[in-house]
Order: sequence, then C-alpha cells, then structure tokens
Amino acid sequence: MVKFSKELEAQLIPEWKEAFVNYWQLKKHVKKIKLAQKPKQVQNANVDFGLSIFDPVRAVISRISDHFRNAGQNSEVIKVKSKITEGKDDGGEQVYETELVQLFSEEDEVKQFFESLDEELNKVNQFYKTREAEFLERGDQLINKQLQTLNERKQILSDRRRKSLSSKSSAGFTTPSYTSSPWNSDYSESPTEYCESPIETPRKEDASATVEKNGVNFVVSPKESKTKKGNPTRAISMLWEDVLKNPKKELGPGTDFINRKKNQCAEKMIRGAFVELYRGLGLLKTYSSLNMMAFTKILKKFDKVSNEQASAIYLQVVKRSYFLSSDKVVRLMDEVESLFTKHFANNDRKKAMKFLTPHQHKDSHMLTFFVGLSTGCFVTLFSVYGILAHLCGMFSPTTSYMETVYPVFSMFALLSLHLFMYGCNLFLWKSSRINYNFIFEFQPSTALKYRDAFLICTSLMTAVVAAMVIHLVLLSNGFSPQQVDAIPGILLLMFITLLICPLNVFYRPTRFCFLRVIRNIVFSPFYKVLMVDFFMADQLTSQIPLLRHMESTACYFIAGSFKTHRYETCKTGKFYREAAYFISFAPYFWRAMQCARRWYDESDTDHLANMGKYVSAMVAAGARLTYERLTHAQHPESKLWMAIVLVTSLVATTYQLYWDFVKDWGLLNPKSKNPWLRDDLIVKNKSIYYLSIAFNFVLRVAWVETVVRFSIGQSEPRLLEFFLASLEVIRRGHWNFYRLENEHLNNVGKFRAVKAVPLPFRDTDSD
Repeated sequence: MVKFSKELEAQLIPEWKEAFVNYWQLKKHVKKIKLAQKPKQVQNANVDFGLSIFDPVRAVISRISDHFRNAGQNSEVIKVKSKITEGKDDGGEQVYETELVQLFSEEDEVKQFFESLDEELNKVNQFYKTREAEFLERGDQLINKQLQTLNERKQILSDRRRKSLSSKSSAGFTTPSYTSSPWNSDYSESPTEYCESPIETPRKEDASATVEKNGVNFVVSPKESKTKKGNPTRAISMLWEDVLKNPKKELGPGTDFINRKKNQCAEKMIRGAFVELYRGLGLLKTYSSLNMMAFTKILKKFDKVSNEQASAIYLQVVKRSYFLSSDKVVRLMDEVESLFTKHFANNDRKKAMKFLTPHQHKDSHMLTFFVGLSTGCFVTLFSVYGILAHLCGMFSPTTSYMETVYPVFSMFALLSLHLFMYGCNLFLWKSSRINYNFIFEFQPSTALKYRDAFLICTSLMTAVVAAMVIHLVLLSNGFSPQQVDAIPGILLLMFITLLICPLNVFYRPTRFCFLRVIRNIVFSPFYKVLMVDFFMADQLTSQIPLLRHMESTACYFIAGSFKTHRYETCKTGKFYREAAYFISFAPYFWRAMQCARRWYDESDTDHLANMGKYVSAMVAAGARLTYERLTHAQHPESKLWMAIVLVTSLVATTYQLYWDFVKDWGLLNPKSKNPWLRDDLIVKNKSIYYLSIAFNFVLRVAWVETVVRFSIGQSEPRLLEFFLASLEVIRRGHWNFYRLENEHLNNVGKFRAVKAVPLPFRDTDSD
C-alpha cells in the first residue's frame, strides 16, 4: 500500500506545491508528540511489578473507561475560533485559531501542532479564494463579453452575406453556394495556434453603424472608440485592426473570405480560452480535494498518537471552511461545459468533453518491448557493419567511401543522438515532476513520452545502419558505384517523405508540430515567440554541423557527384562556400530575431542583451569560416585571422557561459542560501549542480576548440569533427534539463499552472 505522503507528492499540482498543506511538516509535529510520550511510558513500565492473570481484564476496563471519558469530553478537547482580520479593502478575511480546552500532557508540542494546522488551513483558504476570484473574473469576461461579442459578429456577418446574396440575385447574378458554415472550424492539435496574419490598413466604413445598433462598437483608434454621450455602449476592439470591412461599394468574394477567416480565428482563440479555463477550474477542484484528504490523514494520526478525539471537531471546521464550502467553481464548470457543448461542439457533449478533458495515453509494455527490439537490432547491425568495413578496408585513405557515406550517415547519427538526449530529458523531467507539457504547451494526448522518443531514435538508427550495411555489401560485391551511392539519397528522401506525410501514422501530431515550429523559427520576426519556438531554435544552434552535412548532401546529389565522383564541385565551388556562411549564420540569426520580437512584444531589455549573445556567436562563426578558407588556400593572412578567431570565440564563449549559468539556469547567485546556486533546487544533491557547471564549461571550451583543425591522415579529421559535434549535442541535452528546471521553478514561484490564452476582443470603454 502506497503511503499517503507519496500519493500526495505524485498527485499535487507542481506549480502550486507551496500552496498545498505542508503535510510533511505536520507529520514532524505529530512525531514530536509521540516522542514526548515515551519517557512517561517507560516510567509507568518501571512501576509494574510483574504479570498477573487479571491484566487482560484491567486492560479492557481501562479502554472502556478511556472511551467514555473521551466521549464525554469530545466537545471540550479543542475549540476552534474564527475571526475577521483588519486592514483589507474587502472588509478583511476569515482566519482560524485553535484553543486547547483540555489540558494535554504534551501541551507545548500539541499547541505547536495546532498553530501549524491553523496556519495551513488559513493558507489554503486564502489561496483558494485568490485563484477562485481570478477564474471567476476570467469566466465572466469569456462568457459575458468575448462569447457574446463573437455571437454578435456572427449574426452581423451572416446578415450582411444574406443581404449581399439577395442583392446579387435580384440583379440577375448567380452566386456560388457555400458547402459548409464558416463558423464550424476543425479543432487544432495545438490551441496556441492563434491565426497570426498580416495587419491590413483599416478603413472607416458604414458597418460601424450597423454594429453599434447591436450594442458593440468595433474601433480602430482611440478617437473612433469614443461613444456618444447619453448612450452608454459596450465598446469592444479587436486585436486585429481590420476586423470588419463593409465598404460602400459591393463586396467581392475575397473580402468576404477575409472576414470569415478573422471570425474563425477569433472563435479559435475563445475556444482555447474556454479549454484553459475549464482546466484551471479542474485543477482548483483537485486542489480542494487533496487538501481535504491531507487534513483528514494528519488529524487521524494526531488522534492515534495523543489518544484524543480532536479530529472530528477540527474536521467540522475544515468542512465549513471556504475552500470546501464554496460551490462557485463547480457551478462555473457546469456552465462552461454547457456553453462549450452548445457553441463549439454542435451540442455533442461527448465531443466537447474530449477537448475539455483530454486523456493522456498510458505507457504500454509493448512500446518498451519495441524499444528493446530496435536497440538490439541496432547494436547487431552496427557490429556487423564495423566488421565488414574493417575487412573491406573502406576507411583507408585510398578509398572515396568517406566522401559518399560520411555526410549522410553522420547527419542521421547526430539527429538520432539529439533524439536520444531528448528522451533522457523527458525521463528526467518526469522523474523530477517538471511539468514540461505545460511549459511547452503540448497537448497531453499527443505529446511524446520518453519511451516514444527512444523508439523513434532506435528505429531511425536501425534503418540508417541497415542502409549502411546494404551499401557496403553491394559495393564490396562489385556493383556499380554510380548505382550503389544513390542509397544514402534514397534513405534521405524516405525520411523527408515520412516527415511530411499527411497520413495519421508514425506520430503525425509530433511531426506536424515540429514542422510548425520550424516554420515559426524561419519566419521568427513575423510570429509571436513561444517557449517551444526559442527552445527549438537553441537546439538548432547546436546542430550547425548537421546543417553543414545537409548542405554537402544536397550538393552531392543535386550536382550529380554520386555519378561522376567529382567531389571538388561541392568543396571548392563559389556558391557552396558562400552557402556555408549562410548555414552557419542562420540558427544564430533566427534566434537573434526571436529575441528582437520578444523585446518588441514585452519591452524587456534582457531580450536585447540575449540577442547580443547570438550576434557575437555569428561573428565568431564567420571568423572561423574565413580562417578555414584562408588556411586551405595557404593565404599569408591566415595567421592574422587565427588571432581574430581566438578573440571572437573567446568573447562569444564567455558571453554564452554567463548566459547559461546566470540567465538560463538561474545559478551563480552569490546571495543564495545554497552557495553560488539558487534558493530553490529540484535535485537534492547540490554537488550535481557544481559538476554540471564544470561539465558545461568544459564542453563549451571543447566546442571552441574546433577552430584548431588537426591534420591526421585523410579520414581522421572527419571522425574528430563528428566527435566534437556529438559532444555539443550532449552538452545541449545536459543544458536542456536545467533550463526547463529554472523555467518550472519560475512558474512555481508565480503559481502559474494555467496558460494565459490571448483573447481576440478587449474592452476600450466600459461606459
């Protein structure tokens, strides 16, 4: 049977942990009461002069007398008083204080226990009130303003389209029929996709008069948002400035489509807000029930230790307290269910609950079996490949095997290593109770588990090594190199096809989420930056060797080098050399643009400082590429550029290390209670943090050491490059854990357990 303390630890809301009953501290108080009774028990044992045949009878009589004595004094053991504190704008808040009516033998310990119990009860009540008020305000805004405004817009646009169709039909025009209603849009995999579209130029139109008749004023500027005196109106403005267009001239199909698209986006945002509101109400309900269970368990433990019946008295007070007696949350949940079913699920309650309460898929033992099977196949095939390559002498300097195989297969190897590190991160985050799904805004029903990541990783590497074995066997058996060397290209084509495959196979939600995030990264200035966007962009900065291998592979197959075996085309070509700069700059540039967009949205200068880090990394990468070109050409200025590379790399690395430790990890705080760490730590062993700091420092320096090109034979430099690239991937996976730990602790400190979904309409004038 699982102890309640472990059950509570597993079920409580991580971001609200500090607001829960401190069950563990109360247990310590109960233990102190128990320890205080031991000396008296020993003293009573010394008075005993031996056993007697009447001892069982005496024990029964003693228990009966204690029972009647406790029953008679049950109402006089403790007395819980409530009072209203002063100094609050709302008239004060209700707090509880317990007085000991009966004299306890361990009065000091019992008094401390009930004082702590009162503090916990008052803390729970106050937190519940605060969160309940926030959710009620959010619900009122959604139901009475956002949803009502959306329905009014639907009606206005519907009337306008009907009028337009009737005018065209009366004029003799034929109009196309609409096969589906513009208001019913499909559910998105991610509720955070909020239709960010380019802003168009607003125009003053006749639609405003029609809208004002319905009590809504869609405004574009503060001047237009002023309502008429004596006629109070609820003025609502859209975040988009061109929400409603109805020019005096006849509207065409394109304009009508734009309006319907805007309305669908607004509906999607409101729907996502309803889902998050319902989730928050469910968390608050769980918070209430878990705290009630904790109070019940700890009071029963106290009764057992003190041999008194105080739990019944105190539990009556707990049941009458606000966090249990208030039914506002339950009533709002019922109202949200009803409205969501009516407006967003076509009165299908089963469909509505599917989105309001998404169920997480449980880990299957079959998944573990397939992970083990894929791992075994990969190890076997890799061993076979190593033996065959050694026997055939494929890694000797006289062969061109490394020219054809290395770029493609090393690219897949680095990708698989990154997936493996991500799977390790998922396992550690889950073990540490870090709510990564909430931080990344993943859907619980489709988010990857660590076993899924391991299965993708091992399956991919098994396919890659199998292709390498086939390529090697065919090449050693005398097949034409022009045909055999197409195998890496076929493997790459199969991988890209699977990635963009629209069929619901092989983790389609994850694949599409990945493509959507990559799109947001590439066009980062034009999209609002979410946590998952800049987190993935940081991963790309550690995969520049993989991007360079993609460049080599694309050139290898597009230029036809796999047929002619003229590899100098993809090494000395002007376009190839210039593209190398772009590929090395791109991840840092995208990340810098994300910082600029976040500074524009949030007006936080820290984002500009973070952008400077990536600009310094771009300068160091450019200097390193220039030095590499001059060294190969034996240019006399290579020594000067060597000094430039060392200076720029040193500056960039120092900048990155500072940001890693201080900003991303929140460590190196000299005033912390944990020396040079931070106040809150998830990992209990502090030495792990110091080792992680040293490990990250060494790997950062190892990555800078790539400016020194060792020349040992013709194949060894590639293996050294792959080894250093792998170290950078490992460093990034190690960085990921502490980065998300720090983000989770920030959420915990601010009690953020529900996403703040942006709303399409906002109040501009309440009167």
